[in-house]
Amino acid sequence: MNRDAFKSIRPFVLGVVLTLGSSTSVARATPEQNQVSNQASSNDLSVIAPEFTKLTQDLLFGDIWKRPGLSQRDKSLITVTVLATLNRPEQIDFHLNKALENGLTQEELVAAMTHIAFYAGWPSAHSGLLHLKSVLEKPKAQKK
Repeated sequence: MNRDAFKSIRPFVLGVVLTLGSSTSVARATPEQNQVSNQASSNDLSVIAPEFTKLTQDLLFGDIWKRPGLSQRDKSLITVTVLATLNRPEQIDFHLNKALENGLTQEELVAAMTHIAFYAGWPSAHSGLLHLKSVLEKPKAQKK
């Protein structure tokens, strides 16, 4: 994304951030969070979209995920249910693993997917459960 294109969406991005609550400065992602955000995708987008990658690391993982008000566990629950609802298979496995690391149990994730079946549709819940099954079946060494 070139600078002019970013300038055109910047008010929207800032509006979203301000809607979620203001902070005095945008926090920078830690090296661990940078690694996490790169692992969230099977492809390194920084090669073709360095500004997008920087926004992901600095704004999303560096600020939004650090905001008070919700625990990391609750943020993970929200994230996986939204990803399942929107059918985002490229991101959901990473976030299901994070949800488990953040304290959600298999039973809670199954209950969340079952609950969204009635609001987001059976296919979304079914797909989310298939991804959860896949994540749970992988040995821990393969998850990292």
